[in-house]
Amino acid sequence: MESLMDCNFTFDHGPENPPTSAIFGSNYMAAKMYQCCQTEDIELGKMMLRPSGLFLEDLAKESLLTEEKFGSVKRVFVVCEKDGLFDEDFQSWLIENTQTKEVEVILGADHMVMLSKLRRLGKGILANKKNSGQSKGFS
Repeated sequence: MESLMDCNFTFDHGPENPPTSAIFGSNYMAAKMYQCCQTEDIELGKMMLRPSGLFLEDLAKESLLTEEKFGSVKRVFVVCEKDGLFDEDFQSWLIENTQTKEVEVILGADHMVMLSKLRRLGKGILANKKNSGQSKGFS
């Protein structure tokens, strides 16, 4: 519980059932999600904060990313080396259970890779598009 710091949870199905949504606290965000970002990015994140669903029931079900439903979508998983929200074991589980085709590791990136390592993320996306034959910008 200490690792959840100043987060707040809602229990829409009653206090005896798992939480249904969470809102991250500012201390939690700074320590676990934005620890490689600039102060301005953390402050912007705090301003845009909204409750987030936990989707515990969905995660317990069979994968929704089946070949039949989403087989034409090439899945690339971005591993953020310093992700404080999803630890290495959980990221590995996601890679193994979501039919990931490729894994891109970004060193020095926190959970908010689009802020902490934007250029590196962009280079990875462009390189991936070139390798898949789609080299004409973003679609």
